[in-house]
Amino acid sequence: MVTRRRVDDDASKGRSLVARARANDDTRDSFPGEHWLVLGAGLAVWSLTRKSPSFVVRTVGMVAGSALVGRAASGRDGLSRLLRWLPVGGRVR
Repeated sequence: MVTRRRVDDDASKGRSLVARARANDDTRDSFPGEHWLVLGAGLAVWSLTRKSPSFVVRTVGMVAGSALVGRAASGRDGLSRLLRWLPVGGRVR
């Protein structure tokens, strides 16, 4: 559990919330099929919010869905890992 003091210490060191989230994500183990679940969540967000009468809901849904689909494609075990096996993906790191 993150305590208030630890959060303040990290913020005082100049680490942004995004940098702390990435560091936390890099230390955890991934589970099989994680990118497929994230892809499904992104597509679900898109489909659930695209016909909303509210412009704000549609916009937030589009941004959140795009972020999840992008995470599925380029995340820890996403598309970049699979591209290495393709002839055109030899230069993917």
